[in-house]
Amino acid sequence: MIGLLRGRILGKQPPQLLIDVNGVGYEVDSPMTTFYNLPAVGEEVTLFTHLAVREDAHTLYGFMQLSDRDLFRNLLKVNGVGARLALGILSGMEAGQFIACIQSGDATALVRLPGIGKKTAERLIIELRDRLPKAAATDELAAAQSSHTASPVEDAVSALVGLGYKPQEASRMVRAINAAELSSEEIIRQALQGRVQ
Repeated sequence: MIGLLRGRILGKQPPQLLIDVNGVGYEVDSPMTTFYNLPAVGEEVTLFTHLAVREDAHTLYGFMQLSDRDLFRNLLKVNGVGARLALGILSGMEAGQFIACIQSGDATALVRLPGIGKKTAERLIIELRDRLPKAAATDELAAAQSSHTASPVEDAVSALVGLGYKPQEASRMVRAINAAELSSEEIIRQALQGRVQ
């Protein structure tokens, strides 16, 4: 099992990273909460990882905080929640905010996350209430400079689609923001915050 990667960021295209670890390039899928805190391309990063093995793919998921990886693993234990949905949950809501929703039984806030319906929200509350810590520290988000050839708006829409939103909904979410002079990460953050509020 690969539990941690330390290396240089070669590329960032939400939700995927390319990390060079001693000459080996690892493709890692990460939630937007991790993307917000990443250093620039070319800088070194340390990610806590989870390796998901399926018949058709081996996928690495990476997180800046160990607590985010633990929450991701707890989400995977919930009936009907796969890795993509867990990644979408962690992208749409800070871990501390998610845990607070679970502890308070706030299904309404959970339904606003991509791919979460009423029944899934209720299942998350029932199955996770006793597994999650009572309090979780939340980190301040830092916008990371991105270096893509596509525009930040196109990157943001693409990332939201990768997180489970329909293309039309992702475009609508991005259009609702004044995206001038914003990085793709900042556009995504504001789109997700607008969706959750």
